[in-house]
Amino acid sequence: MKILSKEEEAAHYKVVVEGGLIGGTAGLALGLGGVILASRRYPAFRGLTLPFRTFLVTSTGTFGAIVNADRYSTKMQRSQDPMYDYQDTSARAAQIIRDNEGAYQRFLAWGRENRYSIVFASWLASMGIALAIVGRAPMSTSQKLVQARVYAQGLTLAVLIVSAAFEMNDAKKGSGRWETVMVLDPNDPEHKHLIEKKIHKEEYEGQDLWKDMVEAEERRIAGKKANANKA
Repeated sequence: MKILSKEEEAAHYKVVVEGGLIGGTAGLALGLGGVILASRRYPAFRGLTLPFRTFLVTSTGTFGAIVNADRYSTKMQRSQDPMYDYQDTSARAAQIIRDNEGAYQRFLAWGRENRYSIVFASWLASMGIALAIVGRAPMSTSQKLVQARVYAQGLTLAVLIVSAAFEMNDAKKGSGRWETVMVLDPNDPEHKHLIEKKIHKEEYEGQDLWKDMVEAEERRIAGKKANANKA
């Protein structure tokens, strides 16, 4: 773990505060706009108490501040990390695979990696859609909220089923810590020939760094022996 100096701590604090203020302001504006729009459009939303609507606005601002402050903090840490842009053998192989994938494959891969975020976002979206559907129904506010939650749970369940299908498909294909994939042959000058390569999915950045170091040392020793034989 790197020990920060006083100057680095102050710079990091300044960046985090800046990101929090930007995210909090944007979140408050978004939350306030959403509450005003929903209050004008949906009678069920107007039936909510003022403290609860205030909570919706402030919680949106708080969420925006936390998320953006964390992003600014991570961005600064990466800018000061000399290892951030380094790619070991597994990372380079994975990058080659991504570069040769089509848009549809990239979309599916993105969906697999962010499946749980998609589930959460779909629940929020389905709640909004459900409230819009039942907003004009002749029911009390509490009944509308219950009905909207039922619709939202049904839509979220459908997304969970799709996510589970992805999980089962990955298990059948053996997708996990090791995968056998087709990559471009690094020894092919025309970069047209594909070869099979077994790659390791890193659980954290730099996990396979030691393998690159061993391979580099082996190449150095082999080169040294070759030069000695020539002499």
